[in-house]
Amino acid sequence: MLDLFFMAAVFVFSFVVGYLLISKVPTRLHTPLMSMTNAISAITILGGILLFAVETTLFQKILGVAAIALAAFNTLGGFVITDRMLRLFKRKEPSS
Repeated sequence: MLDLFFMAAVFVFSFVVGYLLISKVPTRLHTPLMSMTNAISAITILGGILLFAVETTLFQKILGVAAIALAAFNTLGGFVITDRMLRLFKRKEPSS
């Protein structure tokens, strides 16, 4: 039970710190920031997969699946948004 409390405290702390840091980022830096959060989400996916390598309770498995699903959704969305923003900077080809 103490482990669950510790993990919840780390989650809340990282959420607050992350929110405070990201809210202070200028708009011009959102695309590089999106790439960095993709990397962090990939680490979260890896951690969720590693959770299944050890014996866990059903609740911990459910949390692991939720972490993998949400991080994968965040990573995919980040790539889509980054691709869309990068297409804004491509030169338009002249039409024939």
